[in-house]
Amino acid sequence: MTERRMARRYDLSLPVSVRLPINREPGAHDGQTRDISTRGVYFIMEKDLAPGTEVDFTLTLPAEITRGTEVFVRAHGRVVRVDKQKDDQRESIGVAAVIERYDIIRGEASPN
Repeated sequence: MTERRMARRYDLSLPVSVRLPINREPGAHDGQTRDISTRGVYFIMEKDLAPGTEVDFTLTLPAEITRGTEVFVRAHGRVVRVDKQKDDQRESIGVAAVIERYDIIRGEASPN
């Protein structure tokens, strides 16, 4: 299979908070990233989403990764693929989303 990615992927397991835009559903759904790039993200969550769904999500890059302060990434994207995964106890949903825009917000310096 030919690699279609245009940006380098980083295997990062970070907490992610996912919201459906325009108040389609109240509250956020928690998940965990599996990998991320400047153009896309793959995360695992329990909420089933359909391809084409718009999503807003926020994740935090810890100070250990940024070599300074923690950095918050707020992004808007669109689901391009959904993988349903089932283990013995529950079903989880793998979501691949293209990032259409994002903002980076630096946190306060952490004490040394």
